[in-house]
Amino acid sequence: MATPPTTPRGTALPHDIEWRLPRHPRSVGRARTLFREQARMWNIPDDVAETAVLLLSELMTNAYRHAKVPPGREIRARCVERDGRLRLTVTDASDVLPVVRETGPEDDSGRGLPLVAALADAAGAEPRPCGIGKTVWCELRCTPASPGEQYHPDRSRGPAPTRREDRAAG
Repeated sequence: MATPPTTPRGTALPHDIEWRLPRHPRSVGRARTLFREQARMWNIPDDVAETAVLLLSELMTNAYRHAKVPPGREIRARCVERDGRLRLTVTDASDVLPVVRETGPEDDSGRGLPLVAALADAAGAEPRPCGIGKTVWCELRCTPASPGEQYHPDRSRGPAPTRREDRAAG
């Protein structure tokens, strides 16, 4: 008879969930709803969960708006909470890595990645190992750094993930 896998005493298994959603504007709201439910089940602090909802929404919106791929391709949203850190990833089938662009007061878009960089403890983008698509990610600390400390995202981070403009479309 097989025995269930075990972890060393005092080591918790990570919380890990992934959703595959259609490349559709409604998927952004669906991802927010799914994450809120999951955050409650994982007992993620409310302030962290609300920041994560905003960040996930920005990453999902970018995947929906900028991943110019054939119909039927999915966007994958994954959330992993381990060792007091929450990692949000969004994967799409576009190979174009994000690039931050300068925006003016009149611009209707272009503020998502700077927002992610400002609120996340870490963020980035990388090509998928299989060679098709990319994953854009961000991380938040879920626990105070020391006993009694309130959680506040560290705002002193490096540059945001960037989105390369399609120069051939010009």
